[in-house]
Amino acid sequence: MEIYKGKSVFGGIAIGKIRVYRKGKQQVKRQRVTDTDAEMARYRAAKEEAVRQLQGLYEKALKEVGEANAAIFEVHQMMLDDDDYNASVEHIVCSQEVNAEYAVAATGDNFAQMFASMDDDYMKERAADVHDISERLLTILNGADSAAADAGEPAIIAADDLAPSETVQLDKDQVLSFVTVHGSLNSHTAILARTMAIPALIGTPLPLDETVDGRLGIVDGSAGVIYVDPDEATLAAMREKQQAEKQKKELLQTLKGKENITLDGQKVMLYANIGNIKDLATVLQNDAGGIGLFRSEFIYLESDHYPTEEEQFRIYKQVAETMGNKRVIIRTLDIGADKKCDYFGMEPEENPALGYRAIRICLTRPEVFKTQLRALFRASAFGKIAIMYPMITGIQEVRQIKQIAEEVRKELTEQGIAIGDPEQGIMIETPAAVMVSDMLAKEVDFFSIGTNDLTQYTLAIDRQNTKLDAFYDAHHPAILRMISMVVENAHKAGIWAGICGELGADQTLTREFLAMGVDELSVSPGSILPIRKIVLETDVGAYKAGK
Repeated sequence: MEIYKGKSVFGGIAIGKIRVYRKGKQQVKRQRVTDTDAEMARYRAAKEEAVRQLQGLYEKALKEVGEANAAIFEVHQMMLDDDDYNASVEHIVCSQEVNAEYAVAATGDNFAQMFASMDDDYMKERAADVHDISERLLTILNGADSAAADAGEPAIIAADDLAPSETVQLDKDQVLSFVTVHGSLNSHTAILARTMAIPALIGTPLPLDETVDGRLGIVDGSAGVIYVDPDEATLAAMREKQQAEKQKKELLQTLKGKENITLDGQKVMLYANIGNIKDLATVLQNDAGGIGLFRSEFIYLESDHYPTEEEQFRIYKQVAETMGNKRVIIRTLDIGADKKCDYFGMEPEENPALGYRAIRICLTRPEVFKTQLRALFRASAFGKIAIMYPMITGIQEVRQIKQIAEEVRKELTEQGIAIGDPEQGIMIETPAAVMVSDMLAKEVDFFSIGTNDLTQYTLAIDRQNTKLDAFYDAHHPAILRMISMVVENAHKAGIWAGICGELGADQTLTREFLAMGVDELSVSPGSILPIRKIVLETDVGAYKAGK
C-alpha cells in the first residue's frame, strides 16, 4: 500500500480504480506562411468556435454549479476578446509571417508568465486562465476534440492539473473523485470541485504512471490522503467511513428542497454560520436558506496586515454571488477578547471579554470601520447582503454606526460606485441590549441573538475558564427568558429576530425556540438538516399546549 498526502479541496470518501488522465500534447511547430490574411482568418474562426464552446460550458456549469461558479467561462470569453491578447497574436502572425498556432502558443506563454510574476494572488490565478483559453484555441486550430476524456467506468481521476473547462466537462456519474499533482486551493477548479461536491485533492505527489493507473485507490478528502493498493484493514475502515457518509447524503436527499415549515404552518429560516469562503460548498450542500453569520474577523485574523477595501470586497462579492438571491449576513469586525490580531497593536487587558473589542474598536478606529463598510456596501450590489454589528449595548452606539454607514453610502454614491441597499441589524449578546431591545428594534432591520456571549455576561462566567464548566448553564431560565423577550420586542416593532449562537443548534431546544416565535436559526452547515427534520415533525400548537 502506498499513501500520498495532498491538500484537501473537498471532503468525502471515494473508492475505486484510479485512471490517469493525460492531456493530449499540443504539438506546435513554427511554420512560415505566405498569406497572413488567411492565417488571421483561421485565427478569427477558431476564436468564434472557442466562444461557442465556452458558452456551452457556461450553460452546463450554470445548471450544475450555479451562476457564480459558471462565471469563469464568461471571463474566458471576455479574455478571448482582450485587445492586447489579440493584438499580440496578430503582430506575431503578420510581422514574423508565421502560423496562427505558433502565435497563439507564444502569446499564451508570454501572458501567462506576465500574470504569474505578479504579486497579487488573484492576478497570479489568471495565468491558468490564459493557458486554458490558449489551449482551447490550439485544439481548435489543430482540429482536435476538446472534450475531456470519458473515464469509461466510475473512477478516481488522477492528473497533473485540471483546467476549469476540463473539470466541468467531466461526467460526474463517471467520476468518483479527482486528485491532481498541481493546482491551487483558490483556483476556479477547486471552487468548482467544492460546489460539485466531488472529493478532491490537489498538490499530491502522485506518480502519473503504471504504478498508479488502473490500481485500486481510496481518496479520503477530509484527511487529504489517497491510498493506492490499500490493505484489507484500510479498505474495511474506509468502507465503513464511506457508509456513514452515504447515510448523511441520504438524509440530505430526503430533506433537500423542503420548506422549513412545521406541521401547523409555522415557518422558520434555517441559515448557516461560516468563517470563510471555503465553507460555501458545505453551505450549499446542506441546503441552507442563507448565511446567518459570516465571521468577517477571520479575514483579519488570517492576514498580517489590515485587509484593504479591495481584498475584502472580492471576498464579500464572491459570497454574495455564490449565494444568489439568498440572504448573506456579514458580521462586521469582531476581534478582541480571545481573538487577537497583533498588527492592531492593542494593549493587554486584565479582563478582555469586558474590554476593547468588536464594535468598540470599530467606533474608535473609524478608518478601519469605514474600509470594511465600503467593501460591504460595494458587494451588496452583487447579492442580498445584510450587515450585522456585534457587541451592542445601547441606542447611542447604533445611531453612531448608522451615521458612519450613511457617510460611507454618500461617499460611494458621489464617486459613482454601484451599491445596494443592505439590511442593517445588530447582535443581541449583552444583557443591556436585551433590556432595551424594544428601543433598539426601532433603529434596525433585524436582531440576531449571540447566545455564547449572552450566556457569559448574564451568568458572570468566563466561557474560556474550564474551571467554571460545572457552573455554565446554557439552558438557564434567565437565558431562555431573555431570548423570548428579544423576539417579542422585535415582532412588536415589525422586525425579525434570529439566533446565531451555538444554542441555535441545540436540538433539545428547537421546539422551544419555535414556540417562542424565533424567525431564524443560524447554525453550522452540518446541523441544518437535522434541525429541519425536527421542524418538519413539530406541531407548535400541540407543543405549547403540552408544556
